[in-house]
Amino acid sequence: MARLKLGMVGGGQGAFIGGVHRMAARLDGCFDLVAGALSSDPARAHASAAELGIDADRSYADFNEMAKAEAARSDGIDAVSIVTPNHLHGPIAEAFLARDISVICDKPMTATLAQAESLSAASQASKGHFFLTHNYTGYPMIRQARQMVAESALGEIRIVEANYLQDWLSGAPAEDNKQAKWRMDAAQSGGGAIGDIGTHAHNLACFVTGLRTTSLSATLTSHVAGRVVDDDARISLQFDGGARGHIWASQVAIGNENNLTLAVYGTKGSLRWAQENPNVVWFTELGKAPQKITRGGGAANPAAIAVTRIPAGHPEGYLEAFATLYREAAEVIISDDRTSITLGAEDGLDGVRFVEACQRSSEDGASWIELC
Repeated sequence: MARLKLGMVGGGQGAFIGGVHRMAARLDGCFDLVAGALSSDPARAHASAAELGIDADRSYADFNEMAKAEAARSDGIDAVSIVTPNHLHGPIAEAFLARDISVICDKPMTATLAQAESLSAASQASKGHFFLTHNYTGYPMIRQARQMVAESALGEIRIVEANYLQDWLSGAPAEDNKQAKWRMDAAQSGGGAIGDIGTHAHNLACFVTGLRTTSLSATLTSHVAGRVVDDDARISLQFDGGARGHIWASQVAIGNENNLTLAVYGTKGSLRWAQENPNVVWFTELGKAPQKITRGGGAANPAAIAVTRIPAGHPEGYLEAFATLYREAAEVIISDDRTSITLGAEDGLDGVRFVEACQRSSEDGASWIELC
């Protein structure tokens, strides 16, 4: 595969997710980082670019300047990675899509539904591609589970249970905690736990089952005094086809680090997966003993094998899952094939609709809200 030229907006000094995206983009040799507007602070942006080996003439202080300049270059970037706080995703993505530069955007797609609708329209009008990095969809055992559901190994889906539990916001964070600071600002994040991790749980449930949420009832709570965004979310779901579901997303569940789990129950069997042990999925057929399926093992199906890099027993995890999405994005950009499994603008719009519906439901006493 030809190496594509990548730019990045955000992800400068002191940022967490920018480094993750850069490692993921490098892992399979699909991208070279050649340009960036790495901070809204020009001095920090240029210092960050120098540390990453980006030439000074391709270090920008503003994303609009970057989009215009890179589009005009004969060797301009093929794609831009957006790793800023959520409220900036939409304007940045639209600036690059308007110049037919593909976009790889961290989740959620935007902070508001209006931004998501505008970005979805911009994506449809652009020759560039839009990719959304819900990274957990890149795990081999999630691809295993998705194929098993599609092949009716579970029968008709009845119940979907997705939980994402953390404890890092159980108290007031330190003033200099950059990651917490913007997440606790509703204008920048668009929501608390529901937008940060609840979207992951919802996306994973829909990705594996192939079902869409038709309605939901949500209770969002702020447990820490003075906190203006939710830190705990409980959501009941109704899916198309009649399946029911539940999501619990919490950042105040003490004793949990990054405890994302998914369980899917059908008429013929069930699947259970946990992100903290991602190389295993448990499959149980009705009336039979549970079967442990491992990444790279003999029971792995083609969907899992296609995104497996190393033999069974050697753990693959978070960075590799991210890298799978970058590799798939590169394949789509090169082939211009818009039928990829990788998530796009419509998936992003669904995710923001989910957050907005949860917020409306909670404000109205956990009333049921129709999504489609």
